[in-house]
Amino acid sequence: MKKSFSEHLFSLAALSAALYATSALAVEFKPSDHLIVIITPSHSNAFYKAESDTAQAAAKKLGYRTNALVHQDDPDIQLRLVQTAIGDNASAIILDNAGSDSSIAAVKRAKEAGIPTFLIDREVNANGIATAQIVSNNSQCATSVAEFFAEQVGFKGEYVELTGRTSDVNAHVRSEGFHRVLDQIPDMKMVAQQSANWDQTQGYNVMQSIIQANPNIVGVLAGNDTMALGAAAALKNAGNDKVIVVGIDGNPDVVRQIAGAGPIAATGLQQATKMAAMAMEQADQYLRTGKTDKPEKQSVDCVLVSKNNSHQVREGGFGMQ
Repeated sequence: MKKSFSEHLFSLAALSAALYATSALAVEFKPSDHLIVIITPSHSNAFYKAESDTAQAAAKKLGYRTNALVHQDDPDIQLRLVQTAIGDNASAIILDNAGSDSSIAAVKRAKEAGIPTFLIDREVNANGIATAQIVSNNSQCATSVAEFFAEQVGFKGEYVELTGRTSDVNAHVRSEGFHRVLDQIPDMKMVAQQSANWDQTQGYNVMQSIIQANPNIVGVLAGNDTMALGAAAALKNAGNDKVIVVGIDGNPDVVRQIAGAGPIAATGLQQATKMAAMAMEQADQYLRTGKTDKPEKQSVDCVLVSKNNSHQVREGGFGMQ
């Protein structure tokens, strides 16, 4: 029977599809043809260095080329680095961003250039521009730290809170988590709350001023371990190392203090290495298949580290054995 014109068209379309599929299968995916750009805050903070090192190691193990860059928590530098990544034909960007609002433009720029961005540690206040936002469960983290802190000080006394960078949504979420617990305890009173911008030197300087005005404090909650280290040093120099200090991150120097004589008693260990590894695993899947099969927003619980389990923290911190 003679085929109609439409049947001929259908046969040709089917043949073209089969040839295209065969051709696509014949093209082998080569990770070495792809560049993964990893952008974080300064590596002088061990947390960010652990993120970058883990992502680089995972990428190189899979065969990708990498470029690790630092934005110094400056949105303008971050935007320039993203533009550089675009110019270098990066296949994916792994980013611990420089601010939840101020980073939106940079992530959008990458998306417009067809480059998927995998955010770790810090989210942005926008949906649909990043391929993934893999962040610590900061609320759970802060709540668990605050509960431990309250127990250690006997559920009473004056305390101090050092908060992180005001432009960082994580700083606000952690502070809210602290107060969700402590504001319910009538015999506990916050006598000072001040930002030290996630910085150890600022944590030291701020704490020095606070000690002079508040000699009777029983404890300090720091929004991250870097500030906790600064606060602990200031307390020690003032001869006041019996004050309980807690932080959040999983910094190896803090873990050593927890395992030893203190005064830092606990940290909410953010699993930086796990988040970075997850980002690289999902970037690899996306580049190979065009999807990750994961939701954009992903939350990773923290682990409360005290003297009892400090030996289980991996060497270098920021992960459990």
